[in-house]
Amino acid sequence: MNDESPIERKKKKRLKRPLKPRRSIREDAFNLPNLLTMLRVCMIPVVLWLLLDGRPHMNFWAAIVYSIAAITDFLDGWLARKRGLISVLGKFLDPLADKLLVMATLVFMSEMGRVPTWATIIILARELSVTSLRTIAMSEGVVIAASQGGKEKTALQMVALLMLIVHHTYYVNFGVATVPVHMHSIGLVLLYASVVFAVTSGGEYMKLFVEAVEAKEKRLLEQDKRREEARAARPDVD
Repeated sequence: MNDESPIERKKKKRLKRPLKPRRSIREDAFNLPNLLTMLRVCMIPVVLWLLLDGRPHMNFWAAIVYSIAAITDFLDGWLARKRGLISVLGKFLDPLADKLLVMATLVFMSEMGRVPTWATIIILARELSVTSLRTIAMSEGVVIAASQGGKEKTALQMVALLMLIVHHTYYVNFGVATVPVHMHSIGLVLLYASVVFAVTSGGEYMKLFVEAVEAKEKRLLEQDKRREEARAARPDVD
C-alpha cells in the first residue's frame, strides 16, 4: 500500500525527470534573441553615419534603421521568453544594447546641435547612476525591478529620439487642412518630458534601493535573533 501524498509523488517525479543540459556562453551567443540584440548594437554606427549626412532623405533612412533597432528590442525579449532562451548573456546584452543606442544617438545629436547638452548630461548621468545602483544591489543579492516611471521614460526617449532624427518639417494632410509638422520641435518637447521622468524615476530607484537593502538587513538581523533564541533554548549537554 502506497501511503505517499500527491505532493510527495510530484516531488519524486520532478527529481526523476532528467535535467536539461546547461547551455554554454558560445551557444547562448548564437541563439536568435541574442543575435537580434547584437544586430541592434551593429545598427548604431549605421544610424550615426546616416545622421551625419544631414539631408532630409538621409535623416528619413536613419529614422527607419533606428525604428528597426527599437523593434528588435521588443522582439528579442519576446522570443527569449516564448522559446525558453533566457540566458545570462541575454540579460547582460539586452539592457546594454538599449543604453548604447540611446546614449550614442543623444551624444551624436548634441554634437550636431539638435539636442541641448544639459539634457544629454542629465539623461546619461541618470542611466549610469541607476545601472550602478542595480549592480550594487545585485552584488548584495537584492533585485530592483523596473519602475513604472522608468518604463515611461524609456518610451518617451525612444519616440523623442525618432522625431529628432527625422528633424525636418513635413506637411501632413489631415483631410480638412494640410498642416506643417516640425518634427524637431515635437522631439524636443518629448525629450524634455523624458528628462523629468528620468529625474523622478531615478529618485524612485534610489528609494527602492534603500528599502531593499534595509529589508535585507532586517531579515538578516531577525535570522540572527532566531538562531540566538534557538541556541539559548537548547538544553546543555554534559
